[in-house]
Amino acid sequence: MTDQLCSPVTLALSAGQAGDNPMLWPLLAARCSNSYAPYHLLADKAYSHDSTRAQLRRLKIAHTIPERSDQITRRKAKGRNRGRPPGFSGRIYKHRNTVERSFNRLKHWRAVATCYDKYALTYLGDVTLAAIITYHRVRN
Repeated sequence: MTDQLCSPVTLALSAGQAGDNPMLWPLLAARCSNSYAPYHLLADKAYSHDSTRAQLRRLKIAHTIPERSDQITRRKAKGRNRGRPPGFSGRIYKHRNTVERSFNRLKHWRAVATCYDKYALTYLGDVTLAAIITYHRVRN
């Protein structure tokens, strides 16, 4: 997770082939336990599953997530009772590039970009060190 200044706020390491959506809940749990400030979740289409949106609504987390094309087709196929599309603000969503910029800042570190470490714990240490230094460079 990143903040508006493109600096990393929460880190979690997942398996290389794992999907993004299952890692959302550990990231949100770490973020919620560290801060009580309100925030707005910006995510891509990988997080647009109905259960994810329902859980975010239950947790009262404001979110902007675009709808996948298969979800739009499924909703329209239901006919008149298809329901309304989830709220989406293109104006807010355009700020999601802060996540990509944060990844690019971390990849300036060779150890993070190449990922040659044998152990996940060593790689997580490299990423954490790069994130801490990047965070302080952005803040100062």
